Amino acid sequence: MYRVLVLGAGKIGSLVASLLSQHSGYTVHLGDVNLDGADRLVADLTLERVTPCLLDVNHPDMVSAYLSAHPVDAIVSSLPYFCNPTVAKLALTHGVHYFDLTEDIEVTNQIRVLSAGASHAFMPQCGLAPGFISIVTHDLMTHFQKLDTVKMRVGALPIHPSNALKYSLTWSTDGLINEYGNLCYGIEAGEKAPLQPLEGYETIELDGLLYEAFNTSGGLGTLADTYAGQVQTMNYKTLRYPGHCEKIHLLMKDLKLNEDRGTLKRILERAVPQTLQDVVLIYASVTGTNEVGLFEENYVKKVYPQCIKGRLWSAIQVTTASSLCTVLDLVLHDPSRYHGFITQESISLKDVLANDFGACFR
Repeated sequence: MYRVLVLGAGKIGSLVASLLSQHSGYTVHLGDVNLDGADRLVADLTLERVTPCLLDVNHPDMVSAYLSAHPVDAIVSSLPYFCNPTVAKLALTHGVHYFDLTEDIEVTNQIRVLSAGASHAFMPQCGLAPGFISIVTHDLMTHFQKLDTVKMRVGALPIHPSNALKYSLTWSTDGLINEYGNLCYGIEAGEKAPLQPLEGYETIELDGLLYEAFNTSGGLGTLADTYAGQVQTMNYKTLRYPGHCEKIHLLMKDLKLNEDRGTLKRILERAVPQTLQDVVLIYASVTGTNEVGLFEENYVKKVYPQCIKGRLWSAIQVTTASSLCTVLDLVLHDPSRYHGFITQESISLKDVLANDFGACFR
């Protein structure tokens, strides 16, 4: 029986707790600063192996005392990215595995430093992008003798766009702004290189539909560090409906709201609706040389909302929570194999697809 503390009972944390509790091998403590959401989730979905608990990481001593009284095997942070270093320090202190969903590059670097020499696994970036996209792209890259170009494209979009942005808020607004506003990284001419967000504009057609793609921060994960010097070009871009990038550029750069993210967050959350009717697009393309010469191989998948435990969950919730639960399950079933800082590309795609929690990617 594995014991897991999930911090944050929001869009992703609530589904992580629900997925884990479906398996008899898990008990879950679901911590949040407000018990209303966690209590309602447990009652509505009859989650017998989930225990809501009142925890606030702004008071680390409170969380530490709870961990001492209720030992766990792993901590999952589904909190905003800026909370993760505090949670990672708690995991280190209590000698447990650590997982998070951050797309923030600086936070990931902090966890890399903090976890050096740790006896347990510290695995940030366990969502969709970064996360699963790194696992599937790395698998494609192993099929080549020499690598040339690697493209990673991911988008979570409303099925029925109804506003000028052609977008709905399907996950953390803080994370979204972070992706749009922070410096990006890729590989150009074989070397890791900084790239500007909202630049690198292109269009791509999938299943007969046209999308736009542009640079956003964090989705590449640690792949640029892993493959610098081994591939000529590598980049990550977010997929949106055509016209979105131009309007976000107006907000963040022309109106300088990237310098006032609090105001931008309020504008987006007041004007852009949330939805459960979304589609997640996952596209990876690798070009290189194999035994037949210059060759290209792709991975393309669409994921739609799913009904789990009698409740409808959006596609971005399903893909993000499933990716995290899969890597967590793989680590807990083979803990001697994982310690210290663990990259997403360390995980085998074959293992992900064979895991019960990886069903949505099959």
